Amino acid sequence: MSTHTHPALHNAMWPGLVGKGPDSEPPIDLDTMLNMTAAAEVDGTKFDGVDLFLSLPHTDIDSTDDDLKQLAEKLAAKNLLAGSLVAPVWPPAGGGSAMGDAEEVGRFLTQVRKACAIGQKLKALGIRRYGVIRIDSAAGVEDWAKDPDGNTKKIAGTFREAGRIAEGFGERLAAEGEICWGGMQSWRRNVELLEIVGMPNTVGFQADMAHTMLFTMGFNAPEDRLLPENFEWQDGNALAEAYKKMANALRPWTFDFHIAQNDGTVKGSGSHDKTGRHCLATDINGKLDIVRDAGAWMRDEKGAPTKAFEHICWDGCMFPNEVMMKQQTWNDILRTMIAVRDAHGWD
Repeated sequence: MSTHTHPALHNAMWPGLVGKGPDSEPPIDLDTMLNMTAAAEVDGTKFDGVDLFLSLPHTDIDSTDDDLKQLAEKLAAKNLLAGSLVAPVWPPAGGGSAMGDAEEVGRFLTQVRKACAIGQKLKALGIRRYGVIRIDSAAGVEDWAKDPDGNTKKIAGTFREAGRIAEGFGERLAAEGEICWGGMQSWRRNVELLEIVGMPNTVGFQADMAHTMLFTMGFNAPEDRLLPENFEWQDGNALAEAYKKMANALRPWTFDFHIAQNDGTVKGSGSHDKTGRHCLATDINGKLDIVRDAGAWMRDEKGAPTKAFEHICWDGCMFPNEVMMKQQTWNDILRTMIAVRDAHGWD
């Protein structure tokens, strides 16, 4: 039995879509993802909910009120809540670069506004009690690097405007730093960006364990690496120290958190640029001690639970479909999530 009741345990739905498509594997539909999640169980404990991707073929960003009511009924029938929502801010999904021209920024902000409206409506339907709207810069690192200071200021301005939109809906935005997003490709750049935005109660950080581990290795930002080149991975203490230093800088900004594993490599799939490679929770090549390193985010520098987020979510982006269609995959993930909550949760 679980030893704590908080935070709630969620599964991400977007691994059924991200990295899938014509030049990769077929997408996995939302119903299948929900069924696999609802069927997972470990010693009587099940997932509490799901985090949703607001893009077809899952949940349409232009969903009608009837569409959302049907979604709420579908989740309720499986005893699942909705949590954080991913706003499709990228150009291929109808958005635009946060450091682009007025038209591009306008598309970015439109997607944020639509996502916030959906979040508000799902709350009114009683199926969503917590969670954030997830964003990123929707810009590449090479383009950003042409004018680092100027582009960071542009992104910050867009995020600030998006934050004002979110406040109008009673929502918060969490920007997910990954090595593939311009202005967000290192731990230091993320802190710098959020400080310039200057809305710590509204625009914060969404930490993914796998993506942030690559910050310690300096992918796309060698000047900010915390581990030496040719690092010997068997030195778990050195990894834990570097990881904690990185998390200490970003934790004050963090109010959305993904449990994940990484094997220290990068991977791209479909139209998705190369980013931190997610591994199975049981992967023998995984570099993180998931339970230990989750504590770097879930506990403060004095060791007390931060209680900064009401749920934690598993992210397994770009897992092969063969792996995702095995029920054992989700049972193993749930078991890992329970272990994290047992170690760092609260009641």
